[in-house]
Parts: sequence; C-alpha cells; structure tokens
Amino acid sequence: MTTPLPAAHGRGEPTFADLFTPKLVTVLREGYGAEGLRADALAGLTVAIVALPLSMAIAIGAGVSPERGLYTAIVGGFLISLLGGSRFQIGGPAAAFIGLVALTVERHGFDGLVLATMIAGLIMMVIGLLQLGTYIKYIPYPVTVGFTAGIAVIILVTQLRDLFGLKLANDPADMLPKLKALWSAIGTVNPVTVGLSVFSIATILVLRRLRPTWPALLIAVVLAALLTAVFHLDVETVGTRFGAIAAGLPAPSLPPFSLEKIRAVLPDAFAIALLGAIESLLSAVVADGMTGRRHRSNCELVAQGIGNVASAACGGVPVTGTIARTATNIRAGARSPAAGMFHSLYLLLFVLFAMPLVAYIPLAALAGVLVVVAWSMADKAEFALLLRSSRADALILLATFLLTIFYDLLTGIGVGVVLGSFLFLHRMAETIEVEGDPQFVREDTSDRADGRPPYQGLRNGDVMVYRISGAFFFGATARVSIILDRVVKPPRVFVLDFSEVPFIDITAAAALERFVQRLQKAGTKVYFAGVRPHVRRSFGLPGLRGRAVHYVASVERALRAALASPD
Repeated sequence: MTTPLPAAHGRGEPTFADLFTPKLVTVLREGYGAEGLRADALAGLTVAIVALPLSMAIAIGAGVSPERGLYTAIVGGFLISLLGGSRFQIGGPAAAFIGLVALTVERHGFDGLVLATMIAGLIMMVIGLLQLGTYIKYIPYPVTVGFTAGIAVIILVTQLRDLFGLKLANDPADMLPKLKALWSAIGTVNPVTVGLSVFSIATILVLRRLRPTWPALLIAVVLAALLTAVFHLDVETVGTRFGAIAAGLPAPSLPPFSLEKIRAVLPDAFAIALLGAIESLLSAVVADGMTGRRHRSNCELVAQGIGNVASAACGGVPVTGTIARTATNIRAGARSPAAGMFHSLYLLLFVLFAMPLVAYIPLAALAGVLVVVAWSMADKAEFALLLRSSRADALILLATFLLTIFYDLLTGIGVGVVLGSFLFLHRMAETIEVEGDPQFVREDTSDRADGRPPYQGLRNGDVMVYRISGAFFFGATARVSIILDRVVKPPRVFVLDFSEVPFIDITAAAALERFVQRLQKAGTKVYFAGVRPHVRRSFGLPGLRGRAVHYVASVERALRAALASPD
C-alpha cells in the first residue's frame, strides 16, 4: 500500500522534511529487523551480479576504461540508495549515457567529463530543492519514446567496432563520422570476434528464455572469457586495450577547471542533468508501479545530484537510476534502500580483491551485452504505434529520434518538447467553442408569477447571448475574436456566458477588452455571466472593470437585469 505523506500544521501540505527525508529513514522509523536485512542482502547480491558486467560494458561503450563504470555503481549507487526518495532505486552507469559521455570526452577530455558531471549534479540538486522534479512528467510521450529509441541506435552503432573486431585508427563519437570510419574499416572484420559476439548474444537470449532467474549477462561474459583463455582466441580483451587495471577506489579529487572550461562544458552538463533526471524518475515510477509504493521525486533528484558529484570526484561517469537493475532488485525480494547499498558494497569487494580478472574479458562479449540492452530499451511496438497514430505525433517522434542520433540529445528533447507543446496548444485551441444560438438561454419563469409575458428581446434582436466553452488562452484568442467580430450591428444588451470557461489568460482578456470597448461605443450594455472567481481575477484590465462590464451569476439574471433596465 502507498504510504501517504504526513500532514503539515493541519493543512495537509507536506513540510520540507516530509519532501526530502530519505526513504531509508522512513524504513528505519517503520521498523527494520533481521529478516529485512537478510532479504536486502540477497537482493543486493543478485543486482550486483547483473551490474558487474553491465557497468564495465557501459563504461567501455562510452569510451572510458571499465573500472570507471564500477566506481560509478559503487560510489554513486551507494549514495543514491542512502539518500534517495525511492525504496528500490538502484543507481549506476546507464546505457542511455553512452553516446553523451563519448561526445563529452571527445570534446573536452575525461577531465571535462568529470567537470560536466559535477555541474550536472549541482543542477539536479537545485532542480530538486526548488521542487521542480514533478515537471519532468510533462515531457510528451512521443519525445520519451523517440529519444530512447535514438539512444538505442547510438548504443548499437558504438558497439559495431567490438562486435566485428574492426581495426580503427580513429573512432569518432559523432554519428556520421563514426559510420564513415566503420565503413572504411569493413575489410578488417575478424571472424573469430564475430563468432564470439554471436555466442555471447545467443547465450544471453537462450538463458533469458529457459532460465530467466539466472544471471544471463554474467554467465555469457564468463563463458566468453573462458573460451578466449582456453582456446587462445585472437580477439581483443579488456587487458589488451586498457592494460592492467589497479584494484581499489581512487581518492576523491577535483578536476582542473576555469571559468572558460566551465562555459565550454555547460551545455553537456545540462544534457547530463536532463537525461539523468528523466531516467531516474522514470525508473522510480516503474518501481512504484511494481510495488504500489510512492517515491519522492524531488528528494530523489537531490540524491541523484549528490551521487553524480561524488561519482565524478572518485573517477566515475554520470550515475542515474537504472530501470532494469531496479526491476531486478524488486523481483529479488528487496525490502528497502539497503539492498542498493549492499549492491554497491559487493561491487566494492570485487574491485578490491578480483579486479585483475577483468583483463581477461573479451570486448566482444561486453559488446554483445550492450547490443541486448539496446534492443531491450527501444520500445519497438510503441514506436510503430506512434508512427501510425497521427501525423503530429509521428512528427514529434521522428524529430526527437533523428536529432538525438545525428545531432545531440539535448536538441532532440528540446525540439520534441517544443513541437509537443505547439501540438497541445493547437489541440486545446480547437476545443474552444463560441455559440450564439438562443437555445442556450433557459427561460426563468419564477419571476412571472404575476402573469407577465416573457421578455421579447430574443425575438427582436436587441439582446444577444453568446457562450464560450473551453480554456480561453492566447492560442484560442484569434478563433474567438473572429466569431465575436461578426457582431456587425451591436445590440442593446450583450451577454457573454463564461460558465464553461475554466481558464483565461491576459492575451484573451485583452482581446475581450477591445471587443467590450467597441460595444460600449455603440451604447451596448455588457454582461459577463457565470464567471468563476479564479477566472474573474484575470480580468484586471481597465476595460473589464468598474462600470464597463456587469458581472452576474447566470444568463437568466443578466436577462432579468436587462429587462429591468430603463435603457
């Protein structure tokens, strides 16, 4: 069951402490015993087995050495579980960052990536503390599907070198130069590497189907390493590319920086922060759906920010919540954030005592792991559905998808959100209706108990009633103004029914003011009927106050007032 936030000061509003108290503290307050600790320790071990090969594969795919992926899962993952707003979130390096990290390293070097990640962490902390995390949910669905599919394509392309054993003198991070370099090296394909890649992918797929509870990624990597060692296969390994990898964690340190360097990496920092926020909150939402719990989005963002600063300081790459590892954590029986902390501690033990074994892992096996990850993360069915749903949604999807692949992630998301916003505004503007038929005026017979005949204004045209339905905002102003401007001969009384208007902005109010002023010049008395209190507060313009407009509760009252008026 979902635990509601406690009321603050009797108002039902959560306090700052309610919003930013880590879920670990909440769990400890509820009571946490030996049984929960045992369940979390086992779940953490399960997740660590999955995270071990994946963290190294993501780091190598992003163009950095494998130990940096492990540093990220250890330091960043531990802090995210310790301080985060989700009970089950597992933090670590994410495949979604592969292209972004590779581009940042190519542009600014690894020190530039560290600086960008630290700045991104600070940005995420600010977003969380300002309680802006809830606005992430307003990113249109076609944008999410588009950039996720784009990232999957980027991951796949970045793995072609290691999948086929290609010999590249230069491996660019940008998509088009990378494709050109890969094509030029097509003659260097290594059949043994291709066979090992196919073996690794097939092993993962078969185990997932026949033995879904087994750690398919780790088994595939271990088997590939054993085959390479036993048969002395001529394939590139972690050791042949990166050399010996030292055990242990590096001491925290700050990268060299200057104002000029900060300005240079700032766009990449914003991209890292945006992607990290989206990924982590999506993962937390998935966890909520699987468990019935409720995460604290802004607390989670603050923890993600702290995790990124610490991860970068310890030689890691950007860290975020990871959907697959979080789902694995839940399925393994996790009870609290302690499972994520155990996962980091198990990886730390590996780094301290078994790191030399990493050198024997073939890069083809890790590339196979990432190919499976890329295929899984791309929502093919939803992509196809959005392409068929409407031209507008297809445009948003394809713009985000193609810009993410061939330009950069931040531009892809930005353009997609802007297009989605325009689509939303257009659809909202189309929903507004302006009606002027007398059928919308209900006669009130309660004031005719004395036998007086009904008011004849509607019949001779000296009273005109219009009704506006829907949100009246800048996008709908032109549509409404065109209809109102058709009032060529102003009547003696004009009634505008606002009972179905939930919102009005200053642009629409200004258009109304101009219309009312035109009616006043013709001697027309103007009534606004059924205006809701929060809508009336938007009528702050001089032409809509004072004696310019008469505000009444209903159209019927406006008609009675017009009937009683001597004018």
